[in-house]
Amino acid sequence: MGRLYREDYPNKHYLTAAQLVDRMNRDGVDISVVLPLESPEGHWGWLLTEEVVAARDEFPDRLIAFMCLDPRYPSLERLFDVCIEQHGCKGFGEHVPGLPFDDPLNKRIYAKCDEYNVPIDIEIGGVCTDEPGLPRLEACLKEFPSCIFVGHGPGFWANISGDCESSSGYPPGLVAPGGAIDRLMAQYENLYADISAGSGWNAISRDPQFYEGFIERNWQRLMYGSDIMYAGHQIPQVQWMKQKKGELDPEVYFAIAEGNARRILKMGERQRPT
Repeated sequence: MGRLYREDYPNKHYLTAAQLVDRMNRDGVDISVVLPLESPEGHWGWLLTEEVVAARDEFPDRLIAFMCLDPRYPSLERLFDVCIEQHGCKGFGEHVPGLPFDDPLNKRIYAKCDEYNVPIDIEIGGVCTDEPGLPRLEACLKEFPSCIFVGHGPGFWANISGDCESSSGYPPGLVAPGGAIDRLMAQYENLYADISAGSGWNAISRDPQFYEGFIERNWQRLMYGSDIMYAGHQIPQVQWMKQKKGELDPEVYFAIAEGNARRILKMGERQRPT
C-alpha cells in the first residue's frame, strides 16, 4: 500500500487495501502485517501509520497494523503509546531512517519496543547503517533484550555469509560459513528474520544447499514475508514457499509460514495442519 515508488509512477502503481487483500487471496496469504513508511530516506515514498490503521479497520480479519515513527519526531514516545494503546498497532516498522543503526535517536524507538515487548521490522543497508558483522545490531540486541528485532534488507542478509565485506547490496555466489546472522541468532533470542524482498530472496537462492542447513539451525525464528510494494510486484518467495511445503518437515514449514509470526505478535496458537 501507500504512495511508493513515486519516481516510477504510474508504471509502478500503488495498491489500495482492497487490492492488497485481493493479491493475498491469489497468493494464498491469510493475514498480512502492513508496514508504514515515514522516514524520508526510505526513498520510495510514504505510507502513514494512520493510513495503515484505516486499512486494518477496513479488513480487520486480514490485516495487522504496525506503526512507523521517524526517530527525529519530537513527541515520539507519546505517539508510540497512542499507536499501541489507542490504535492497536502490534509492532513497529518498517524502520529505515537515514541514521546509524545504534544512533541514540533510534534507541528511543528500541526502548519503547522493549517496554511493550513488541517486534520491530528493521532494514539494514545503505540508509540505516551497520558494518560487516553487524556490531551495531548486536549492541542493541544486548541493550534491549525485550525488543524483538526482525532483520530484513540488503545489509542484514549480506551477513548470512562469513566473507561479507559490505553491509549493502546483493552479493552473489556461495555462502561462506561463519556468517554474523547464524552467530547472532544462536546467541540472542530476540533476533528474528523475514525472508522478504530482493535481499531475502538473494539470501535463500544464492546457495540453496547452505540455506537448507540455515533453516535447520534457525527455523524457529524465520518468517515468510513479501515486502510487496506495487501492483504486479513479483514475489518469488510465494512459489518457494509452495515448493517447500512438500519438502520441509510440517512443523518447520508451519513455523516459517505463520507460527513464528503468531508467537511474536501474541496472536495465540492455531492448530498446525497435519
